[in-house]
Amino acid sequence: MFNPLVDSFNELSDNQISEKISDLSKRYFQSRNPQVQQQIAVILDMFREEQQTRMLKQQQANKDSDDPDLDNLINID
Repeated sequence: MFNPLVDSFNELSDNQISEKISDLSKRYFQSRNPQVQQQIAVILDMFREEQQTRMLKQQQANKDSDDPDLDNLINID
């Protein structure tokens, strides 16, 4: 998804993304304008998708580093 109002996620930390999600959720429920709510919902989806992607990458990295014996599974002699 692309939105010109959202900058690159690469510059944001995980905590900043969580804060943005919280702030946007609050603004969504404060707004009474359906068009504004729709735009906020789109941006919220973008932030949630980025947060989920980062969490999956972190889980995969943790899973890979948890088992150091995986390097020894293939023995080439």
